Amino acid sequence: MATRRDTSTVIVADDSAVVREGVTRILTSGGFEVAGQARSADELLDLVAREPPALVVVDIRMPPAQNAGLLAAERIRERYGRQVGVLVLSQYLEPAYALRLLGAGVDGVGYLLKDRVAESRELVDGARRVVAGGSAIDPDVVAELVRNTRGADRLARLAPRERAVLAAMAEGRSNRSIAERLHLSVKTVEGLSAGLFDKLELQPRPDDNRRVLAVLAYLDHSD
Repeated sequence: MATRRDTSTVIVADDSAVVREGVTRILTSGGFEVAGQARSADELLDLVAREPPALVVVDIRMPPAQNAGLLAAERIRERYGRQVGVLVLSQYLEPAYALRLLGAGVDGVGYLLKDRVAESRELVDGARRVVAGGSAIDPDVVAELVRNTRGADRLARLAPRERAVLAAMAEGRSNRSIAERLHLSVKTVEGLSAGLFDKLELQPRPDDNRRVLAVLAYLDHSD
């Protein structure tokens, strides 16, 4: 198997030239090297096989089939594991697809809505987290999972600030990142995290990726 070139190389896959160029411009300005662009899932798989990048950014809905991008993302994760990070973009809020992609774990994977493409900081920050082996889950997807979870009774136990911490945690953010977003101290976030894990009957773990996996597993509303 070929080895990853470096931690900044990216392949962007989308059947829309406008989206490809937009994502490429944002990632390039954020310090990434876009090593290739693909118009279809087949092109993406060929490029990755030729020289695996650090990251692929792929639209869920691409030729040749409706969800070919999602299928390609799953194949890349199955074949390359953490060697190639996968950041999926979706035009629509599709929590079921997010859970399907995250089923194998959240290390080096992200799921963002295309609206985030217009927010360059969000896209670059998510890409960096995924390349580093973390995760980047769109907050709107997290909110939908929370609304539909079978454990709504347990979620009801959470105070507003605990729910805010849980949502940011499920996005893949570290305690420091959560503290900055919510204008809290890191120590306060740590205390809120411990409290919400106790209320949700989840064991807190020092590994943020394992912690996110536990949260997403809890939020899984599928039968």
